[in-house]
Amino acid sequence: MFDLEKLVRPNIRSLKPYSSARSEFSGVASVFLDANENSFGSPLTKWYNRYPDPLQWELKRKIAGIKNVPAEGMLLGNGSDECIDLLIRAFCEPGIDRVLICPPTYGMYEVYAHINNVGVDEVPLRAADFQLDLEGIEGALTAATKIVFLCSPNNPTGNSLYREDIEVILNNFDGIVVVDEAYINYSRNRSFLTELKDYPNLVVLQTFSKAWGLAALRLGITYASAPIISVLNKIKPPYNINAATQELALKALDKLDEVNAMIRETVQERNTLLEKLSIVPGVQQIFPTDANFVLVRFTDATRVYEYLRDCGIIVRNRSNVLLCDDCLRITVGTPEQDQKLLNALKEYPNA
Repeated sequence: MFDLEKLVRPNIRSLKPYSSARSEFSGVASVFLDANENSFGSPLTKWYNRYPDPLQWELKRKIAGIKNVPAEGMLLGNGSDECIDLLIRAFCEPGIDRVLICPPTYGMYEVYAHINNVGVDEVPLRAADFQLDLEGIEGALTAATKIVFLCSPNNPTGNSLYREDIEVILNNFDGIVVVDEAYINYSRNRSFLTELKDYPNLVVLQTFSKAWGLAALRLGITYASAPIISVLNKIKPPYNINAATQELALKALDKLDEVNAMIRETVQERNTLLEKLSIVPGVQQIFPTDANFVLVRFTDATRVYEYLRDCGIIVRNRSNVLLCDDCLRITVGTPEQDQKLLNALKEYPNA
């Protein structure tokens, strides 16, 4: 049975979090002399001299209206990477506890585990279809396993994991199950946000870096039960989301129609790109994708990568990743960018 208190590291459970000046005051005031800020302003705009809301309530409430998730069930991070780090630090005792990942997958799960001296168990996806190996996962889970990281749609393969397989893990694992949905906006599959009320051990990660087009702002979102969010709030930096990011994200949330139009355009261009790549010489296999990128197996992918680089076209060589030998990961570009890619690939055999 899922017991959050048993999962939280003992020192985190007893931790008295830092109390910032802005977290101790709520309400309306005209004179702020509590946080040792520069009262005379800043060289940019005057209000940048004030610390931002440490819990980003205005931004969270606006997201809540779009996602239909309570603001109390969110933690905003400096990119999803900070969210991953916080989860590992909150629930995994260094040198004792472990996380489980299913490669090939997003590399930062493993990186942050190692940074925090937390062991990593790997159960590779099935080679035939890049889906979860449920028997392998069952055999790899131990009493020391605190978190299972699942990326869907998966990076770098692009496919969505079977929903029923994720639900099997949620129903049978008493630790934290993290479903990373960085690319969910490009998929027809339903987000696991709708399941948060049914699974107290579920954590969903999303980001403003992909469909929202705000990668430079570094803004990620953790959705979970209020008790899990409360634990994460204890250990996050007091002002982890700066005021400029909060301001710009609030403006972006007013442009939902524009974002949805970009998503539709990306999906349409993805379909066009897949069709045209299928007749390119040297393409051995194109893997199904629900993301804004496609994994393509080439004859001698490294040579193709170097050729494209010399043409001024940069893709991601994933040939050194498990199960991705001779594969390039290609982001869906604009029609003009994709046509340059295709033209270069058509010339490749004669290069």
